[in-house]
Amino acid sequence: MNRSILIFGGNGFLGSHLAEKAIKNGMDVTVVDDLSTMEKINVPEKVHLIKEKIEDFLSNEKYDIVVHLAARPSPEDYIDHPIDTISSNSFGTRNALEIARKNSSVFMYTSSSEVYGDAQIIPTPESYYGYVNPNGIRSCYDEGKRFSEALIMAYHRQYKMDTRIQRPFNVYGPRIREDGQYGRVIPRFIKWALNDEDIIIFGNGKQTRSFLYIEDWLEATWNFITKEGLEGSIINIGASQEITVENLARKVIELTGSKSKIIHKDPRPDDPFRRSADTSMARKLIGFNPKVGLEDGLLKTIKWFEGGN
Repeated sequence: MNRSILIFGGNGFLGSHLAEKAIKNGMDVTVVDDLSTMEKINVPEKVHLIKEKIEDFLSNEKYDIVVHLAARPSPEDYIDHPIDTISSNSFGTRNALEIARKNSSVFMYTSSSEVYGDAQIIPTPESYYGYVNPNGIRSCYDEGKRFSEALIMAYHRQYKMDTRIQRPFNVYGPRIREDGQYGRVIPRFIKWALNDEDIIIFGNGKQTRSFLYIEDWLEATWNFITKEGLEGSIINIGASQEITVENLARKVIELTGSKSKIIHKDPRPDDPFRRSADTSMARKLIGFNPKVGLEDGLLKTIKWFEGGN
């Protein structure tokens, strides 16, 4: 009998790639997604897709692995939908944990580098507690993720569940949305550059980020889910190489041959100034070794956008 995996938020950017990976590895895949952030169906036909919120889903099916990816990851989106955002990472997390507990499933949660807030230690290790505004405009996402982590570790300690938490850092690549409030910095910059439109930077552009290509995230995530003996582990999955947002915009303009100009607007509230991952724990536990450099990853993503995605 094939192993089975339940992926909450599995029709989104990260989740759909994970669903494909699971199908290729012979798993029976169920995806629960309310399609609130990705109306287009991205998962293969072999996937059992259920349109429902994570906090409302009920099932008597047996799942070997339960993965929680349900979230609104774009700041504009979660700022506009704060209650939905925090609900999926509180009530939703509790519901997903109960399903995993009843099935004795491996439970993997995709947290976020946002749990670190405006980190004072760069690159940031998992041991850093975070510098987060608990009631600011971004807190529905940041504190939702932090609460989920606390709840997951409580289940691990009290019920001896096999729980695993990853904190991805700015993953990008084909299938990521660029439109409206869903778009994040790389897909937005690429879209604007391909259309020769102004590239908008919030703040002075000196803030830094580190970016990880989807193939490297997927390989690391698959190893993290399937490797034995990682109960209770928490790891960063990202890159330590920093680039300023201004230089990122210039790089995208260069790679696309664009005529776009860079313009600046007021900074976003509580926007972290630097973001870089200490990945030594992931290297130790799962042999994490990203293979796709930023320029190559950008070229692959640009090619996907040029193909009409």
